[in-house]
Amino acid sequence: MTEEDEKALRRLFRIPAPPPFPAAESATAEGLVAIGGKLTPALILDAYRRGIFPMAERDGALGWWSPHPRGIIPVSKDYHVARRLERTLGKFEVRFDSDWKGVLKGCARPEGTWISAEIEREYGKLFEKKQCHTVEAWQGGKLAGGLYGVSMGAAFMAESKFHHVRDASKVALVALVRRLAEKGFTLLDVQYVTPHLASMGAVWVTRREYLRRLGDAVVAGERPFP
Repeated sequence: MTEEDEKALRRLFRIPAPPPFPAAESATAEGLVAIGGKLTPALILDAYRRGIFPMAERDGALGWWSPHPRGIIPVSKDYHVARRLERTLGKFEVRFDSDWKGVLKGCARPEGTWISAEIEREYGKLFEKKQCHTVEAWQGGKLAGGLYGVSMGAAFMAESKFHHVRDASKVALVALVRRLAEKGFTLLDVQYVTPHLASMGAVWVTRREYLRRLGDAVVAGERPFP
């Protein structure tokens, strides 16, 4: 999408370009809050604080979203998974923040990805600042699956996951939830509830409830991670 196409789209739907961001509550029925803007680590963090996240489309357009309802996984030390998956956990080695490029390469696979070169570059800067993290499942000395996301206060915004080996991304997600509970996090944002995430405990909450939980998590103070 060209810059002129982007401007025309904003005019057509009266959607602004950040910064600044409009309120998350101003989103369209699909959850779109803004289009375009120059992606930077500061803009990404500002968006998250407001309950908004970026997503690149296949044509290169950058959308900023705050869907209603919103998907979360409740963080609890009592987080349980299916017995079969619990047995599977021991077949993998879990690592944190050890292979950023490997995780991004896995997440940016051609089928259905939303990760652009711009997003990879700017989230990489957050990773260097220890504000973005990876959770990795390794097997036989090879990266089998994983996920990445951004931590802010007592909130963790999970962004994307992948697997090369069956159940590897599930193992990474279980490790994430349990580590978040151990470190005192209160919110795990997964954006949308897919059938896969529902099987892992994800639930829908209203945008208002999400923003309330997010506000509480942000002001709670930084939590150590990993």
